[in-house]
Amino acid sequence: MIRNEIQQVKQRFGIIGNNADLNRAIDTALQVAPTDLSVLINGESGVGKEVFPQIIHQNSPRKHAQYIAVNCGAIPEGTIDSELFGHEKGSFTDAKDLRKGYFEVADGGTIFLDEVGELPLATQVRLLRVLESGEFMKVGSSKVQKTNVRIVAATNVNLSEAITNHKFREDLYYRLSTVPIRIPPLRERQEDVLLLFRKFASDCAEKYRMPAITLTDDAKQLLLSYRWPGNVRELKNIVERISVIEETREITAETLKYHIPNLTMEKLPALAPRLTDEQKVFNSEREILYQVLFDMKKDVNDLKKLVHDIMGGNIPAVHAVDSEIYTPATVHQKPNIQDAETVEETLSLDDVEKDVIRKALERHNGRRKNAAADLQISERTLYRKIREYGIE
Repeated sequence: MIRNEIQQVKQRFGIIGNNADLNRAIDTALQVAPTDLSVLINGESGVGKEVFPQIIHQNSPRKHAQYIAVNCGAIPEGTIDSELFGHEKGSFTDAKDLRKGYFEVADGGTIFLDEVGELPLATQVRLLRVLESGEFMKVGSSKVQKTNVRIVAATNVNLSEAITNHKFREDLYYRLSTVPIRIPPLRERQEDVLLLFRKFASDCAEKYRMPAITLTDDAKQLLLSYRWPGNVRELKNIVERISVIEETREITAETLKYHIPNLTMEKLPALAPRLTDEQKVFNSEREILYQVLFDMKKDVNDLKKLVHDIMGGNIPAVHAVDSEIYTPATVHQKPNIQDAETVEETLSLDDVEKDVIRKALERHNGRRKNAAADLQISERTLYRKIREYGIE
């Protein structure tokens, strides 16, 4: 039987679902809340990680003090130290006045560091000092200040992999993850999908003063078969879109397919087997580039098949491709199949990544914010990639 405290938390913070892993995550948050232990929340984008720091803060002795949420991935690398720790007047070009940082403002309270894996290494060193001794220094100052802040961090990237790649400090990882909390993705909460659908449909109906949408049986089965890469956020967006656009209030499978194009491509069951942490968390920018690389490899494979067909006599010796005529003389040169295989195997992911970033910048006339949104990565990640590859 679920503890009454968990049910009360769900009602207070609008959490829908009865999944055992979700209940365990809430229970862990409640157990650790009265302490000052650091907490690291792991989970994919869209699962609702931002709710758990609030649960911890509101059930802690610090609940009447300041609570500050910081999206580490949204602050440029050049200013994040100033944002977190403050700066002295004149410490850099735009430092016209003395500024308090979040760690000074939230003294006695809680700071939630979202996307903590995006922090620059230099900032990680400063954060480690706060965790170890409660001390920090403003940018441009030599005066050590003290702060009493509870830190809750969250990430949707694999920090173990980031440590291996020297992008995240191992000592900081262990300091942050004194108590780890994992939020399950929606595909592991099949029993909650229809509950969430009804809740979002009811909220939307109330908001726009219209009847709530419902699902036919075949639509329910399709909804349960989808793997929800965007998790709860994606489900909510889809319910709102259907509620506003569709005139018919009973949604069939065909209508659902129209609003979720990838639905018809889903072949895997909704209840996925248990995966390791490394398999559960993916870096979105890499996924995009892997897809580009896959498409390039497919083109190479198509070319190899064409050469095989020509050599085997399956295609006439005179063959027109892109207005170029391949005569018996050119065919006689016997393109080297091994060369094609070498091209396929030696495609550089870094080169592809660099090319994709350059094209995105060109497409948006150098506007990095728009390019980052197009690539589905944070602005600071894009800044780092531009410096890393020396892109002008």
